[in-house]
Amino acid sequence: MTATENVWGRWPSREALGRRDTTRPRRLLAWGIRLVAVSALLWSAFHDGRIHGWAVVVGGVGVLVAGVLVWCFFRTTLEHRLWPSLALVALLLGLGVGAQTAGFDSPAVVLWCGCAIAALERLPLGAGLPVAAVGFAAFAQGNGDAWQTTAAVVGGMALGGYALRLDAEARGSAQRLLAQERAARAAETETAALAERARIAREIHDVLAHSLSAQLVHLEAARLLIERGADRGQILDRVVAARGMARDGLDETRQALSALRGEMTPLEDFLTDLVRAADGAEVTFGGERRALRAEASQAVRRVAQEALTNARKHAPGAKVQVRLEYGPREVTLDVRDSGGSPGELAGSGGGYGLLGMRERAELLGGSLDAGPDDEGFVVTLKVPV
Repeated sequence: MTATENVWGRWPSREALGRRDTTRPRRLLAWGIRLVAVSALLWSAFHDGRIHGWAVVVGGVGVLVAGVLVWCFFRTTLEHRLWPSLALVALLLGLGVGAQTAGFDSPAVVLWCGCAIAALERLPLGAGLPVAAVGFAAFAQGNGDAWQTTAAVVGGMALGGYALRLDAEARGSAQRLLAQERAARAAETETAALAERARIAREIHDVLAHSLSAQLVHLEAARLLIERGADRGQILDRVVAARGMARDGLDETRQALSALRGEMTPLEDFLTDLVRAADGAEVTFGGERRALRAEASQAVRRVAQEALTNARKHAPGAKVQVRLEYGPREVTLDVRDSGGSPGELAGSGGGYGLLGMRERAELLGGSLDAGPDDEGFVVTLKVPV
C-alpha cells in the first residue's frame, strides 16, 4: 500500500474517535452544545403553526429515529466498520430528504450538514469526501441563498469538519503517547524493583555464603578430629569456633540489612574488625579516604570476607595482608596471603565465592582478579568511585 492509498483509506484512530480520557469539563461542554442544538432544532421545527396533528407525531418519531441512527453511526465508526457506517449515513441523508418533503426544512438541513461534517471527521477520507459532497449538495439544493453565500457556508463547514478530524487525531496521538509513557514508566518501575530484589538476594547470599562457609570449615575440622580420635579439647575448640562464626554471621546479616537501609559502618572500621577476628591478618589503607557509594562499599566488604575465608581454607596459618587503596577514579582492595600447604578443608565449600564476587564487581563496572603470585595467592578488586 502506497502512502497516498494509506492516507485515503486510513481511519482516525479509536482513541481519536472515542471519548476515553476526555476531561469532565469537555464532556459537559459537548453535551451542553448538543442539548442547545437539539432544543433549537425542535423549536424551529415545531413552532410553525402549519405543522400540527399527525405531522407533530411523525416529526417526533423522526427525531428519535435520527438519534438512534446517529448513535449507531458513532459506534460503527468507533469500531472501524466501513459498510455499516456508510449504510447508516445513507439512512440519515435519506431521513433528511423525507424531513424536507414533510415540511421540516430545518431538521433536514441539520441532518445533511451534520452527516457531511461527521463523515469528514470520522470516516476514511476516501469514503468521507463523497459522503460530505452528497450532504453539502443536498444542503445547497435546498438552500435559497445566493450561490456565493452557499459556497462560503459549505466551505466553512467543510473546513470545520476537517479541523475536527485533525483535533481528534491530535487528541488520539496524545492519548497514545501518554499510554506509552505510562507503560514505559511501569516497565521502568518493574525493572528497578527487579534490580533491587536481585541486589537484596545477592547481598543475603553473600552474607550467608561467607558465614556458612566459615562454619563449615570448623565443623569439617571437628569431624576430622573426631574420626582421628582427637582429644575432647581440640574438638570443643572447633565447635566453639563454629558457634562464633554463626554469631558473626548473624551480626553480618544485621549489617547487611542496615546497609540495605543505607546505614553502614565506615568501611575502614569494618575491615579493621574483620582482620582482627582473623589470626595472622593485617590491614593498611592508602590514598585520600572518602565515602563510597553503597554498592561499591558492599563489594569491598564481601570480597574481603570471601578472600579471608579462602585463605583460612586453602592456606591455614598463612600471613594475610589486606590493603585498601583510594585512587582518583577507583578504589582497589588487595588481599594476599604468604602461601602454605593446602589445608585439610581445602575441598569444602562449593567454590562459587570468587565467581560471585567477580560478577558483583563487573555489575559495578569494575574487575576482580584472583590467582597465585610468587609467594601465595592474591585477590585484587577494583571498583569505580
